[in-house]
Amino acid sequence: MKNFYAGKNILITGGAGSVGQALCEKLLEYQPKTIALFDINENGLFNLRQKYGTEYGNRIRFLLGDIKNLDRLQYAFKGIDIVIHGASYKHVLECEYNPLDAVETNINGTTNVIQAAINQGVKKVVFTSSDKAANPSNTMGTTKLLAEKLIIAANDYGARTTVFSCCRFGNVVGTSGSVIPLFKKQILEQGNLTITDPVMTRFMITQETAIDLVLKAGVLSEGGEIFIFKMPVVRIGDLADVMIGRYGKAKKTIIGKKPGEKMYEEIMTEEEMSRALEGSDMYVILPQIKTGDFANYADYAPVKTMKTSSQMDLLKPAQIQQLLDEAMV
Repeated sequence: MKNFYAGKNILITGGAGSVGQALCEKLLEYQPKTIALFDINENGLFNLRQKYGTEYGNRIRFLLGDIKNLDRLQYAFKGIDIVIHGASYKHVLECEYNPLDAVETNINGTTNVIQAAINQGVKKVVFTSSDKAANPSNTMGTTKLLAEKLIIAANDYGARTTVFSCCRFGNVVGTSGSVIPLFKKQILEQGNLTITDPVMTRFMITQETAIDLVLKAGVLSEGGEIFIFKMPVVRIGDLADVMIGRYGKAKKTIIGKKPGEKMYEEIMTEEEMSRALEGSDMYVILPQIKTGDFANYADYAPVKTMKTSSQMDLLKPAQIQQLLDEAMV
């Protein structure tokens, strides 16, 4: 990791978000030349400037901009070696009710990132996607799937001078896109925890593990891969019970599935499984059109079977507690 990221100029879109900030802090350990945090959230960038500005000086740059603005990205990407593209709309319900905006940001914004990266000679781009891109049932997942396809195809558009790859996450524990902060707020402030369906299952990943996946993808990627860490599965009803025990008494109210929600998630499709490889800690889906030898995965084995979250072993209450401890929630 250190050999790869040391001395590089790195830009993170969505850099003011929780994952973007955590990526920045982890990358600082590897001594990059600069880290640029690019975000539309003016207040978020202002707060980060107060947090980091004095200690790190010019090593961290704070760039206000919108990925829907191609010209702004062109300027931001000048001299950048690695782009981690994390800016997107991530909430299923908001994307379901505002699909035009989801398309503008998640699809058109990603197209702009691709074009700017190729034009400015960026060496590598890593796109942060979602398990909801596998067999999507909602607008958010569908836009993430198409963004993945754009990223993979970009390897050919860029004459393979820029390497593009994707990472798929489950629910990142404790971030704004996760149900966990909502549950905690409801317990502490309202005493009434709302559950869509207690038997619903979700893949969970700690923020630290998600960051490791992104940074590992940056090192390993040869062009067109989708990286997926092996993730534990949590039943929503079990998570609710553990959090009530952790934070205090609360009434549970079942409200039913929200528009676009699935009862269980998948991390890859049957078609993707036919070209996927499995390592000790992650899966790598290779592109349909292979132009390299992908020697980095020589020790990986072909994936034989793939289970959905409803078919996998569930975390027990003590394991859920440990997951929350690791995420400091």
